[in-house]
Amino acid sequence: MTLDRLRPVATRALGPFVSAADALGLTPNGVSVIAFGVAVAAGGVFYLATPLAYVVGAVCVFLNGWLDLVDGALAREQGVASDAGDFLDHVLDRYADIVIIAGLAAGVGRYGLGFAAVTGVVMTSYLGTQIQAVGLGRAYGGLVGRADRLALMGLTAVVAAVVSGPLVSGLTVVGLLLAFFAVVGHLTALQRFWGAWSDLT
Repeated sequence: MTLDRLRPVATRALGPFVSAADALGLTPNGVSVIAFGVAVAAGGVFYLATPLAYVVGAVCVFLNGWLDLVDGALAREQGVASDAGDFLDHVLDRYADIVIIAGLAAGVGRYGLGFAAVTGVVMTSYLGTQIQAVGLGRAYGGLVGRADRLALMGLTAVVAAVVSGPLVSGLTVVGLLLAFFAVVGHLTALQRFWGAWSDLT
């Protein structure tokens, strides 16, 4: 399960958005910063934990994911792709993941699950970049990649706007998502670690 393998398909649909960003005079780094701002907005409205806030947050999450594709495509279109831009993009992506999950956790008062979910997500992403650092190429595989996480957060927020109250073991749909990230995030990180370790030894 990973939507990251569909990046080539999504890239083909980016043309109009890349052209619009270019026409507006945006830089790839500017798009990355805007994407992060959208993620902060998502975390903020998720903290409110109202039906409307969940819908708005879902839109922000999906927009963050789309802009995360636009910035790279815009860099290639403008011929300004660089290690510095890639570095900024990765840093802002990690902060975006943290702020969105923190907002979800705070909104339902599940701080322990939020911490476990955030560490799982951050370690998954860290392993991806660390594998690249040792010369094996960027790792997007595993049980759940960033595209999967964003899709799940957006869809869960939509469901949370309609379904309230505990579902399983006292957990709401948001709580269940946090528990899922806590478990599967660390499993994905370990899966990436084992795959890279096997290649290196």
